[in-house]
Amino acid sequence: MAPKLSEFVKAYDVRGLVGSQLTPAVFEAIGAAAVAVTGETRWAVGHDMRDSGPGFAEAFARGATRAGADVLDAGLCSTDMLYFIAGRRDVAGAMFTASHNPAEYNGLKMCLPAARPIGLDTGLADIRDRAQAILDGEPAPAAEAPGTFAAEDFLSAYAAYMRELVDLSGIRPLKVVVDAGNGMGGHTVPAVLGDQLLAALPLDIDPLYFELDGTFPNHEANPLEPANIVDLQARVREVGADLGLAFDGDADRCFVVDADGEPVTPSAITALIATRELAKHPGSAVCHNLITSRAVPEIVAEHGGRPLRTRVGHSYIKAVMAEEDAVFGGEHSGHYYFKDFWFADTGMLAAMHVLAAVGGSDQTLAELAADYVRYTASGEINSKVADPAAKIEEVAAAFGARDGVATDRLDGLTVSFADGSWANLRPSNTEPLLRLNVEGPDTASMERLRDDILRIVRN
Repeated sequence: MAPKLSEFVKAYDVRGLVGSQLTPAVFEAIGAAAVAVTGETRWAVGHDMRDSGPGFAEAFARGATRAGADVLDAGLCSTDMLYFIAGRRDVAGAMFTASHNPAEYNGLKMCLPAARPIGLDTGLADIRDRAQAILDGEPAPAAEAPGTFAAEDFLSAYAAYMRELVDLSGIRPLKVVVDAGNGMGGHTVPAVLGDQLLAALPLDIDPLYFELDGTFPNHEANPLEPANIVDLQARVREVGADLGLAFDGDADRCFVVDADGEPVTPSAITALIATRELAKHPGSAVCHNLITSRAVPEIVAEHGGRPLRTRVGHSYIKAVMAEEDAVFGGEHSGHYYFKDFWFADTGMLAAMHVLAAVGGSDQTLAELAADYVRYTASGEINSKVADPAAKIEEVAAAFGARDGVATDRLDGLTVSFADGSWANLRPSNTEPLLRLNVEGPDTASMERLRDDILRIVRN
């Protein structure tokens, strides 16, 4: 029996278990369907370090070339490197990765030329349905003349472009610990920040877990989880580094710790980068999702920018950035988006902005980041509930009638208070979970609001 693609085609990508859900036949069907549905006949295909990646990429290319598309095989890639190829070559892209998921998973992220995202509402649902029909026995699209398949190495071009966007050659010397988590940062960091392909920068890179290994023998490649940056924090303190960087499995996200090993919140990084981009592009729009700190829109406005609040999720923030010609966008999850990177997300470019800010100043990263932290946040708290929609309505009823409380439904439910406190409660796209984020002007007010909402949610 053919797999049911609806079980593992998610809102923005494909993500599933290798063997039981994901097979070469599945991706061959998706490759043919992607060409047929989008009409794109030029594709680039890349994969991360997972063992199943090369075979899945080859299967996708087989389906795509049979349908008439010419396919560039980029081989080992970070996700942002695949976006670079899609932007620079103006081709559609297929990146085989499960990002930070465990070793038994793999997946596929696709984009149109210029790195425009493909999500369920922008073609992925149609690709899924067409691929399902092929798997169920419908003939796959076949062109009279099949397309070509050719390998090309893009690493040096990607590294050179990144260095063009952020010039680090004149900064003061910095010692930087980088934890690649056995993911694709081990492939791209030596090329961009080291001297593997280009002239040396004033950076002393101390590498942690740069060996490409899709079994993740040291820790999960998900730096959003505090347990996965413990080694980075210890190493930064041990060697007296100026800062530490942690990349996720496909290196499209970057997390930062200061010289004391203390995490710098993605909201603070968003505000820091926003001020740098606004200095180059005064008056521009800057996007932030609705669970980043309230400090972000405040700081953007103070620097003459136009803050734009979006839903959580890369397809939403990319769409708003393109519509509004925003210069930059940031999310709480460590995704950072740049106009000069085709509105796509890149952990590497964010890291380079942080290095440029620290290396161009006589301040430490902690001193710089302190200017961008104004509130106390709870972090994301997940609660398993039987009926997420009903619980959201209970919270809305409990808080919506209070004086001085504003609510909105941009993404789940957000309640905002006169003292600057706010909370957002939104359902998971894939699980029976509610995700709660709370922020307040101080720890006591944040905890009070957090506990009030959790009593309702978990009752």
